[in-house]
Amino acid sequence: MIEILTPAEVDRARATGALVGTILQTLKERAVVGINLLDIDRWAQEMILDAGATSCYVDYAPSFGSGPFGHYICTAVNDAVLHGMPHDYRLADGDLLTLDLAVILDGVAADAAISFLVGESRPAQSVALIEATERALAAGIAAAKPGAKIGDISAAIGTVLRGAGYSINMEFGGHGIGTTMHQDPHVSNDGRPGRGYTLRPGLLLAIEPWVMADTDRLITDADGWTLRSATGSRTAHTEHTIAITETGAEILTGGR
Repeated sequence: MIEILTPAEVDRARATGALVGTILQTLKERAVVGINLLDIDRWAQEMILDAGATSCYVDYAPSFGSGPFGHYICTAVNDAVLHGMPHDYRLADGDLLTLDLAVILDGVAADAAISFLVGESRPAQSVALIEATERALAAGIAAAKPGAKIGDISAAIGTVLRGAGYSINMEFGGHGIGTTMHQDPHVSNDGRPGRGYTLRPGLLLAIEPWVMADTDRLITDADGWTLRSATGSRTAHTEHTIAITETGAEILTGGR
């Protein structure tokens, strides 16, 4: 299903996106050395519920997962990149942490992710991974405009990631979003320009470049959810929800 939102629904999406962005930035500030991933999950729960919002993750049970996710945020550390299940782990200096959050507020969803380094250590490989996904996200958003194709976004992302020397996994990517978290169209992180669905005002997309340092192959943890690089290499994942407008793309999950 592809939803085209009304102007009133897009306005509600702005509020949802602002909430997601604000929660992520708050959690980033709190994610210091020694903090437990379960504390981050608890803080996310408190902020979501205090805002009158609903988690998209607690009851999330797609075919590729192992039962309901059961947590309020994805917390992926170092070689974990997607669907990181919070567990009893205390952050260490130099850890690369990805936080991925999706909520519904007033009937409209928003989804975003940030990757960052914990503490004072700044390993060059980790910095390069994060910066590559951020540049790729910016390129994808710049390509998103009415009349453009989904393939234009994918090609822009892939050009940046491949140009930075990374191989690209095509199993998971971005997606449409609206009254539910995951919708069509799928937004691959590589592709050919001029192909796919034509973007229209009112379409919401969650665009999410992610890479692994030296592989494009994933493995799944025993928890049935957490996806890691097959080689144990570090990873990064950056995501925004955007709205297609009459003139281009508006980032909804920047926070306020």
